[in-house]
Amino acid sequence: MKSFTTTLAAAAVALTLAAPARAEPVTVGMITTLTGGGAGLGIDVRDGFMLAVKQAGNKDLNVFIEDDQRKPDVAVQLADKMIQENKVDVLTGIIWSNLAMAVVPAAVGQGKFYLSPNAGPSALAGKGCDKNYFNVAWQNDNLHEAAGAYANTTGYKKAFILAPNYPAGKDALTGFKRFFKGEVAGELYTQLGQTDYAAEIAQIKASGADTVFFFLPGGMGIAFTKQYAQSEVGLPLIGPAFSFDQGILGAVGEAALGVKNTSQWNKDIDNETNKAFVESFQAEYGRLPSLYASQGFDTANLLLSAMAKASVKDADAFRAALEAADFKSTRGAFKFGSNHHPVQDIYVREVVKEGDVITNKIIGTALKDHADAYAAECKM
Repeated sequence: MKSFTTTLAAAAVALTLAAPARAEPVTVGMITTLTGGGAGLGIDVRDGFMLAVKQAGNKDLNVFIEDDQRKPDVAVQLADKMIQENKVDVLTGIIWSNLAMAVVPAAVGQGKFYLSPNAGPSALAGKGCDKNYFNVAWQNDNLHEAAGAYANTTGYKKAFILAPNYPAGKDALTGFKRFFKGEVAGELYTQLGQTDYAAEIAQIKASGADTVFFFLPGGMGIAFTKQYAQSEVGLPLIGPAFSFDQGILGAVGEAALGVKNTSQWNKDIDNETNKAFVESFQAEYGRLPSLYASQGFDTANLLLSAMAKASVKDADAFRAALEAADFKSTRGAFKFGSNHHPVQDIYVREVVKEGDVITNKIIGTALKDHADAYAAECKM
């Protein structure tokens, strides 16, 4: 297992954060994907989180950062190490839902807080919810539900849908079908990490569909979009932001232009916090921030807001401070639902070219104040 830190320090990252005198220091364990095909997602979450930490400027937060290599067994080992050896108070960072399912239940079962900057499997939103688990991004189905709603407004009648065969992929297609009122012309689950989509594209071509919805995050989406463009099938693509986010667009290039995708965040959301975040992220790291970077940034600021109100040693008070979500989000107003998942607007974005940069711009709102479908099953 490889250990990673930011450039701010050499082992565990001990940073200076302004917490009130009454508050105890907080130790955070960040387990995320920093190598392999999904590394860009984890790097962006880490960099967004650490940017917020740096901007806060004080000494009461210690952050240990480790690479899970996108392997559930590695993530479990790291979580055990952080809880037993590093004595962390809070865990965060996981990108992939199968890793979250391996780590989160055991962590919260030991009384630790888990703040998810990304993975939001349905199993942790409904019956498997926990008072110490907070998702700062979305519940997995949400952006896909918005894509289904958008597909209805465009008049599409027959959609071919595909996603990887793991918990987030299943949530994705479930979410799209929950809102899409047309016919599903074909439904496929691909292998996690797959990079050759010739067989799937052939099935799309023969399906009679009038649109394609796909969820393929990281390198999977890069490979599929390039191969799909080369195939000249020509059906319009719809996807969640995960398949068309900033890091992916740089690799896909002009093959993505014109594609519509759904997201709870974009760099052009018009509020002062978001404007400052985009500018400072570019200045710090030399690239545009992604959806994942914004989620890491918001997760850190949520944590900082709780630290300003309560000691992490007083679990009830600290939990209440997290529930209050008294921080300035890149999304604007931010609130949790009853199952500790966001209630938020989800936008439609279009992939465009701004100068020499391929990026997204918001063109509409797919769902307003949207909550997930599992909250009623959550009994805390």
